Amino acid sequence: MSYDLVIFDNDGVLVDSEPLSNAILAQYLTELGHPTSYEDSVRDYMGGAVHRIHDTIRERTGQRLPEDFDVTFHARVFHAFERELTPVAGVFEVLEKLEAERVPYCVASSGSHERIRIGHRTTGLDRWFGVEKGNVFSAQDVGRGKPAPDLFLHAAERMGAAPERCVVVEDSPLGVQAARAAGMDVYAFTAMTEPGRLPGAQGYFGAMERLPGLLV
Repeated sequence: MSYDLVIFDNDGVLVDSEPLSNAILAQYLTELGHPTSYEDSVRDYMGGAVHRIHDTIRERTGQRLPEDFDVTFHARVFHAFERELTPVAGVFEVLEKLEAERVPYCVASSGSHERIRIGHRTTGLDRWFGVEKGNVFSAQDVGRGKPAPDLFLHAAERMGAAPERCVVVEDSPLGVQAARAAGMDVYAFTAMTEPGRLPGAQGYFGAMERLPGLLV
């Protein structure tokens, strides 16, 4: 393959978590007096770190979310993950191909390390992203989530790859923006987000089995 490092987003790219987490977020915000539909949640928050939720609500309403918002939201999400979460179809085969071709890879997610670990343990992805591999990076590590480039640049540095030799696999507008800001190529997974909302990607694919052919 023509890249030194493949950087995967996590939610929606490795684990099929976006429908679960956005449904939970929409319901919880509505309970708190901030009416939010599932579609609103996907549009406004998909791909972002949790601080984006706080910032957006404060900017729109002048109100702050409860101090225990993060704890309650994550508890609901993690419970749903343990019951219902599945890997994205075809992603095991992609990872096996990268392993066979000895192409380095990692995950760089806006989610917390705990969220990543629970999702990977539940779906079996910890086989490729175990703690001992040192290839899991979270927005927690850098302080600023996507669309800032910090997380992707941090992942590249830790993995020993130059940004221009990295490719990012993303499914959110915020993630594509972050990859471009980091000076990396990016391929956009369109299972949940139409290509028109993901400008700037080098290519688009709707089925994970198509990804290896794009990375050549």
